[in-house]
Amino acid sequence: MPESRTVQLNELRLALRVWQVADSDHPPAVLLPATGKTASDWDQIAAGLSADREVIAADLRGHGASSWPGAYGLGLFAADVIALLDHLGPGPVDLAGHSLGGLVACRVAADRPDLVRRLVLEDIGMPHPREPGMPARPDGELPFDWQMVGQVRPQIDNPDPAWPEIISRITAPTLLVAGGAASPIPQHHIAELAAALPDARLITIEAGHLVHATEPAAFLAAVRAFLTAPPS
Repeated sequence: MPESRTVQLNELRLALRVWQVADSDHPPAVLLPATGKTASDWDQIAAGLSADREVIAADLRGHGASSWPGAYGLGLFAADVIALLDHLGPGPVDLAGHSLGGLVACRVAADRPDLVRRLVLEDIGMPHPREPGMPARPDGELPFDWQMVGQVRPQIDNPDPAWPEIISRITAPTLLVAGGAASPIPQHHIAELAAALPDARLITIEAGHLVHATEPAAFLAAVRAFLTAPPS
């Protein structure tokens, strides 16, 4: 069973779910969830990965039990994760992210390549402008700050034109897991992202956008094989 922890990073509190192992030759795996999701979204995958390594899933700012400071953005998320990895040290980790968490993971790997040994990106493509729009707020109490959606959605709808340069700075071997035809993410944008990375492999699991939730066994098998493979 995971242990719930909090880490204080200056004024920000990040909530974690941690699967510990007594001894491991593998670096920790750090998992970042999608918009509106919390660390528990990774429970099934984290439990499988924890067979031979420590696994840490994080609530991003504005999500779950982490601080809800009212200020959000891809750069802020990435800075939080970099501060977390510096706090956890020493040595690089294997970093995985789904959707928003994948974009954040890219920023982390680009800005601090020393912190990331291998990178796993679940169903994200090279960012391109798209039709702007805000989803309707779900009814009731939410496990995330709705202000966060309003601040982050424009950064995804109208992405920073520097994204290709950001991607070019990623040095970690990278596994891209595409969701296939049922995903709303243009699959050719995922292939474009893979082509822009210096060391990337792309696989498709026909599961839609929620690959790790819809096909957990296939996703886990692919990620474990990638993380334990010898360096190329």
